[in-house]
Amino acid sequence: MVSVQAAIAQANAVLPPSAARDGELDLRWQAIIGVGEFVASDPLEVWEFTRRWAAIEDDDLRSALATCLLEHLLEHHFSEMFPRVSDAAASDPGVAALVTKCWALGAAAEPYNVRRFEVLKAECLARAV
Repeated sequence: MVSVQAAIAQANAVLPPSAARDGELDLRWQAIIGVGEFVASDPLEVWEFTRRWAAIEDDDLRSALATCLLEHLLEHHFSEMFPRVSDAAASDPGVAALVTKCWALGAAAEPYNVRRFEVLKAECLARAV
């Protein structure tokens, strides 16, 4: 069984080279999906990985980080992760860019949480303009 540290090390070895060409297997997405397997069990390690790679100005990489990691961190660990994400998005344009690509799922879609999430997303979108 692979550990979160091993999955992160595998992903770090593949990132940040370019996205695969159309029709080819994208090793970056596969590596990020591998890290995503640990969202439920190791959210802080997954968050640190996500935050570190959000700094790379690559829209495809940010899409992978947002949809495979950040979206699911908020889905499963909203109370713990939202303050961290919100604080980071306020000062880190890369994290803010990830927020704009996320959907509210699971705990993030609960009525009180979704309002907070949508306000953050709107703030991130406004700063991006």
